[in-house]
Amino acid sequence: MKKILAIALLVVALAVIAAFALLTREQRAVLLNPPTDTDVLFWDQDARDAMFRAMDQFPFLAKSHVGAAGGEVRALPKGEPLAIGIDMAAFEKSQRSAAIVILVDGKRVYESYGLGFDGQGKWTSFSVAKSLTSTLVGAALQDGAIKSLDDPITGYITDLKGSAYDGVTIRQVLTMSSGVAWNEDYTDPASDVARFNAHKPEGDMDATVSYMRTLSRAAPPGERWHYNTGETNMIGALVMAATGKSLADYMSEKIWRPYGMEADASWLLNSTGREMGGCCFQARTRDMARFGQFVLDNGMAGGQRVVPEDWFAEATTKHFDTDRGRGYGYQWWTYPGGGFGASGIFGQGIFIDPARQLVIATNADWPVASTNDGVMAERTRFYEAVQAAVDARASKAD
Repeated sequence: MKKILAIALLVVALAVIAAFALLTREQRAVLLNPPTDTDVLFWDQDARDAMFRAMDQFPFLAKSHVGAAGGEVRALPKGEPLAIGIDMAAFEKSQRSAAIVILVDGKRVYESYGLGFDGQGKWTSFSVAKSLTSTLVGAALQDGAIKSLDDPITGYITDLKGSAYDGVTIRQVLTMSSGVAWNEDYTDPASDVARFNAHKPEGDMDATVSYMRTLSRAAPPGERWHYNTGETNMIGALVMAATGKSLADYMSEKIWRPYGMEADASWLLNSTGREMGGCCFQARTRDMARFGQFVLDNGMAGGQRVVPEDWFAEATTKHFDTDRGRGYGYQWWTYPGGGFGASGIFGQGIFIDPARQLVIATNADWPVASTNDGVMAERTRFYEAVQAAVDARASKAD
């Protein structure tokens, strides 16, 4: 009997080992370091390290839509390595960096990976997705699906009628100046940002819209800036309502395919099966750098204009001062000195400097979700060091 039991246990163990071996490297890492909380804001660091590269690989936890790449891949040739005047090894360790890709004039001048991540993997973007979603508003304008940024948002998302969003324009939502009350405290389990994804929608209403229509007004529209991830999810709902297409499909059609991204991306869905415009876009770091280059190319992809000619000039201009030492445009942060960028919790970013033809794409797992000092201030100093290195190279060439 004992021998039979031992054989049975051995068979079970071998089956478990075989199943484990069939998993991807990223999935195995998650099983070894599983999240202990349903909310990403409260995962421990080991779970984040594992999950951030596998968010779209567990459809029973979170479903996603694919943003398909295709066709000829846009080359990112190697350029002359850039001599950055800081200790990069120390910087990457302090940032808990997973990836850095730097382009100058469309060429890779620095590329580095950490935390067991590499160039073939996809890292989740969190709020970097906001700038992608904003760009799809520009595409919908170019297509005529959205008529004007000064249209009321309730004209496109009719379920918002009768809520605090009455009288709020698309432009005011893009600049986070709707005046609607919202709590974005990442450390508070009772905050709106922690609760809204778990909201049970009314009927067949989109989950984001169902939650946002319950909010109250805190200030008149257009008077003050207040950071609000829920509203970027709502911008995604706006694009989908206007175009009749999912965000992933529209992104694929307008940017991912024609610009020549090297790999499919994915976009996580909310509880009602629609992409979350303010979060959770998974892509290779090189492709995020290519997106930055698309912005530098002023919205041209495959020889076609994707956004209005003046879109990025307007979207990346400071419309509001913020409490974070940066300005805010249409879901883009603006920096002193002419640069602008996308930024996500725990350390993802795209920094773009048109004057220097510079793109910096970064992924990391910071110890904290967000901060105005510490690792974020260190990353800003890194951006400045790269700008100085580009200037030094240009001066030497002269």
